[in-house]
Amino acid sequence: MSIDSRQVEAGLLEAVPFARTLGIEFVEVAPEAEGAVRAVVRLPDTAEHHNHVGGPHAGAMFTLGETASGAVVLAAFGPVLDRAVPLAVKAEIAYKKVALGPVLATARLGRPVADVLAELDAGKRPEFPVEVEIGTEDGTVTSLLTVIWTLRPNR
Repeated sequence: MSIDSRQVEAGLLEAVPFARTLGIEFVEVAPEAEGAVRAVVRLPDTAEHHNHVGGPHAGAMFTLGETASGAVVLAAFGPVLDRAVPLAVKAEIAYKKVALGPVLATARLGRPVADVLAELDAGKRPEFPVEVEIGTEDGTVTSLLTVIWTLRPNR
């Protein structure tokens, strides 16, 4: 699988202006083994993002993670977006520690691309998880997020 990370970044920031507002930066969008996809995005450390304990606001952290998950979806399923719309169905986040400084979110697709596409090709509306690990640049995990996505077939 070939991924144009600049195209994924541009597409996502165009579709989701709030990610642009937060200044989310794309570090990497890359293929992994067995057709999987990984995306890494970064939230800069600015006072405007801080909460009452000096770390990034929970909403900014969630947006960072959801943006990383969306990058994975665009990278993995971009070729079929002419016949299906990606939608986040639900999400669950666990805040583990206060994050200080810039924060990275690393997202990975939780199902094989081929399995999701087979369901879409069979006329189904597939659902699939994207697992996101959020942490500081030194590798300390501060939050875990799971976003369940679907590809809604165009009618």
